[in-house]
Amino acid sequence: MEASASLVHRWHMGFEARALVILTGILLAFGLATVYSASAIVEMQAGYGQAHLLIRQVLGMAIGVALFATAAKMDAEVWEKWAWPIMILSLVLLVIVILPFTAKIAPRVHGSRRYLFGGSLQPSELAKLAVVLWTSMLVIKKGPALRRLTKGILPFLVVIGALDILVMLEPDVSTAMMFTLMMGIILFAGGVRIGHFVALGVMLIPLLYVKVERLNYVLLRMSAFFDPGAAPLEVNYQLRQSLIAVGSGQIFGVGFGKGRQQYGFLPFGYDDFIAGHIGEEWGFVGLALLVLAFALYAALGFRIARKARTPFLQLVAVGLTVTMVLTAYLHIGVATGLLPTTGLTLPFISYGRSNLVLSLLMTGILVNIGSSRERVFGEAAATDPLALRALPAR
Repeated sequence: MEASASLVHRWHMGFEARALVILTGILLAFGLATVYSASAIVEMQAGYGQAHLLIRQVLGMAIGVALFATAAKMDAEVWEKWAWPIMILSLVLLVIVILPFTAKIAPRVHGSRRYLFGGSLQPSELAKLAVVLWTSMLVIKKGPALRRLTKGILPFLVVIGALDILVMLEPDVSTAMMFTLMMGIILFAGGVRIGHFVALGVMLIPLLYVKVERLNYVLLRMSAFFDPGAAPLEVNYQLRQSLIAVGSGQIFGVGFGKGRQQYGFLPFGYDDFIAGHIGEEWGFVGLALLVLAFALYAALGFRIARKARTPFLQLVAVGLTVTMVLTAYLHIGVATGLLPTTGLTLPFISYGRSNLVLSLLMTGILVNIGSSRERVFGEAAATDPLALRALPAR
């Protein structure tokens, strides 16, 4: 009786991928504890249970972990085919968010329209993934033509311009700047001419200034950053409370669950300013370890990029790593007063299901890029020596 030889492809995680999985798990666990500590009392004051946001975060994490596992096992090269569909979907969702007749499904929250379906979906988060995949795909497709201004850079400017305009209409200037920065870094890694960047930057500065000038809150935040003492209290109240929290933490912090800012003095202490809450309860040591954790994420991500199977995956790995780490450092910089106030969350840690799901999906893609595909025998082939000899060597 002949035994048929069957081959099965299995992904084997490299050292960097395994370390990234462990690091992600640690950050997720710390994030859940921090969200609970920062939100329990505020939610009770609002009439909810003390674990209200924690439960919502866990539900988002469950979805994110499922996507993480799927992306880690799925060949990352398929994202090259999905780059255009994901970009088009992102543009459509961003348009839906700002349309005047979609207010019922995209209500205005805290002065901005950024979410769909009661806050369960934030299109700008999906657009971050779209920027990384689409830019990487087009860089590889253009090849040497990338070094030409009209045929090389112009298509990127059209798409990033559309994305920036849509999110600025929400309004969300910080995300628009993040889109541009992400695309610029991937283009730089892909070999674009530096001179083109400089020339385009000089041309776009006046246009950007005119747009920002119309958004009064942006100018107020900038003035509060450069001259905190002269800024109105309502403009830099969050920053002041965050600095009070970080200062109160000193070296080792006041202790988990013992921070005073959790009583509502620091608005969105579980979201946009969660690093301030960490600074109060865990002190300078806690913030320093957080910085080191994302530095390790960067090191692992760039090592994965260097060993990637294809040029496309190299650029994707660079883009994903930069997106995660840059977002984290910008958030920490804002909470400690080193940067102007933005609305960027801390990956894996801040409350927010859209960002958490996206962060886990991005990390899952990185894990797959950092894995190698092995060909293993099926049960029938494993018992048939002839089938073993017939298998080509790896």
